[in-house]
Amino acid sequence: MKQLDRRQFLAAGALATGGLLMTSRLTLASTASTSSRFVFIILRGALDGLSAVPPHGDPDYARLRGELALGAPGATNGAVKLDGTFGLHPNLAFMSDCFKARELVVFHAVASPYRERSHFDGQDVLENGYARPHAVQTGWLNRALAALPADRAGSRKELGVALGQNVPLVMRGAAPVASWSPSRLAALDEDTLERITDLYAKDPLLSKRLADALAADAIATESQSEEMGEVAKRDKPGGRRGGARYTEVINAAASFLKREDGPQIAVFDATGWDTHANEGGAQGQLAFRLAALDTGLRTLKEQLGTAWNDTAVLIATEFGRTAATNGTRGTDHGTGAAAFLLGGAVHGGRVIADWPGLSPRDLYQSRDLTPTLDLRSILKGVLADHLHVPTSALESSVFPDSRTTRPLTDLTA
Repeated sequence: MKQLDRRQFLAAGALATGGLLMTSRLTLASTASTSSRFVFIILRGALDGLSAVPPHGDPDYARLRGELALGAPGATNGAVKLDGTFGLHPNLAFMSDCFKARELVVFHAVASPYRERSHFDGQDVLENGYARPHAVQTGWLNRALAALPADRAGSRKELGVALGQNVPLVMRGAAPVASWSPSRLAALDEDTLERITDLYAKDPLLSKRLADALAADAIATESQSEEMGEVAKRDKPGGRRGGARYTEVINAAASFLKREDGPQIAVFDATGWDTHANEGGAQGQLAFRLAALDTGLRTLKEQLGTAWNDTAVLIATEFGRTAATNGTRGTDHGTGAAAFLLGGAVHGGRVIADWPGLSPRDLYQSRDLTPTLDLRSILKGVLADHLHVPTSALESSVFPDSRTTRPLTDLTA
């Protein structure tokens, strides 16, 4: 694995200085044989899809969600309307713009084949491409890259570079990848923090105190972000360090992706989506993270310029969260989730969902949004139509135990 010199990387494109609220990693890869760009964003910790994409038209939504329920479109701090059933969280303004421009597809009631509720096993399934955790030590995207034909010159240059301490599982395998460490790394070990959060989740007092401590830390880091100057000002709402962190990583991604001879595939991940306590609705910790993500996506489009027209960005999480709130004003580990596909190469302006409903009889195990769409259907469709991965490879090596999972078509140009 080739370690890139930091000065060489900075020469390729300026990086904005960023904050440390969320740990982020980035993997870049070049398909060499296509101009298409693909970005896969993993939201680690289990995004609450019922808050990110509230089903405001479902008659059971407001009852189940209680104080976390978002108002109907048109209400103060209400959801942004997508159609008669679904909306977007009000902090996803850029995503809303993309939907109106037909550059965003929203998926709901999505899940990988995994049906337990461990972050670490769920993330392993999300990345390894198999139906069970720890089935293999390679990732589906690396195997997809390995299946691509050589470029027109008959040579295959190094396929990727990872920004962060480790190459994520989804990019591990035979296809070569390099690594590069960003200028700043998070002071907190996010994996350890997630384990502590899970450990405290069943104790209302400890869970609340941990959430309060994290909220206090966010306030403290917000005051420090004033030293970031124009970068922090740009990352509204709040000018907070999470948004600046996204700006740093997104600028790094764009500096590679917009080069004609550069890498064309990126994998970016962000932790901090495990909202067991004090989740918030239109405002609060989840709303802040959604705003930071939305700002990062807007920055990606701006920085890519015309390359955005060839780009598809897929955002997914390991599983969803419970339909009902818990005793600490949050949500616990669930099953069905939401996912997003956006970019200039996307046939958007649509919500794709076989909505199962939120009535008691419709919930999975009487607690979760029932999944009706296999995430691998989305992945297969994007890999086949956008990156031109051979269908035979998708079935034999990329997702080898998914022959009954049909790809979604017409997602990209």
